[in-house]
Amino acid sequence: MTATAQPLARYCAWHRRGEFIFLSCVIAVDPAAGRIISDFPDLPPGVGPTIGQTGEFSVDAKDGPILAQSWFVFDRIRATMEEAGGSMADVFKLVQYFKNLNDFPRYNTVRRMFFPGTPPVSTVVEVSAMMPSDEIFIEVEATAWLPASA
Repeated sequence: MTATAQPLARYCAWHRRGEFIFLSCVIAVDPAAGRIISDFPDLPPGVGPTIGQTGEFSVDAKDGPILAQSWFVFDRIRATMEEAGGSMADVFKLVQYFKNLNDFPRYNTVRRMFFPGTPPVSTVVEVSAMMPSDEIFIEVEATAWLPASA
């Protein structure tokens, strides 16, 4: 599995312009494996319980998809920021697209794990569909400020 954000089509998943890092279209897809992250078993071992996996089928079946996709998206953003020489603390703006705004509370629980201090400035939008599939529930754009090292 590739750790950084990867494009699914002909665009750049992230780009640096001066002291700014722009990440676009970060979704829960592993293009190298050709699969959509759809539930807790798609995540690395041990992650599920840290983000809300209960072991109760009725709860995990409902909450698992949005929790797993949220974690995957933020983990890709984290890895991309590290590749660029920064960290999640450098991210100051998020634009978050949801197929269903009812998923926001569970998503927000995961987001707090990646931004334990002051959260980034955020825009939240509900949309009717996401690319490449109806199985995608969340897409995030991130902007970070990362001064060039002296």
